[in-house]
Amino acid sequence: MIRKLFKRNNKKTKLDAFIKKYKIPREYLSVNRKSITRGLMVGIFWGFIPMPMQMLAVVFTTPFFRFNVPIAIATVWLSNPVTMPFMYYMEYLTGTFLLGHDSLHVELTMHWFSTHLGDIFIPLYVGTFFYAITVSIIVYYSINWLWIKSVRQEKRHQKRKDNKKKQNK
Repeated sequence: MIRKLFKRNNKKTKLDAFIKKYKIPREYLSVNRKSITRGLMVGIFWGFIPMPMQMLAVVFTTPFFRFNVPIAIATVWLSNPVTMPFMYYMEYLTGTFLLGHDSLHVELTMHWFSTHLGDIFIPLYVGTFFYAITVSIIVYYSINWLWIKSVRQEKRHQKRKDNKKKQNK
């Protein structure tokens, strides 16, 4: 099921021409289990990190891991202007819990942030790395497992279909 979702709209000729024209390694656009799961893992990892230009961080990660770059870049956008305040507050609270600090009463004003940046920076990034690593690994293994399960179900379904055809003959 999952494999079919990603492979459904695969336009080989246009993609091949694009790859050849811009000399892009094929692994960065390939649609297979390893490439997709790695792309989701990298995208979610960078999506949890509070920093500007998260998509550039994904691109700079490409030499170290072979993954589907468009999937990773799209996944980074799970942290968007609507979700960021909730994510970062959750990360800050988790960081204060992990460090054993008391959390501050947060006010959404520039003055408050400018005066308390030093107090929230370390707890925020401790919580950030906790969630970035934990969630990206959970998503990696979950999607990997779902992909394998989907392929096995598809094979069983095809086998049953073939057996029915043999019985009807």
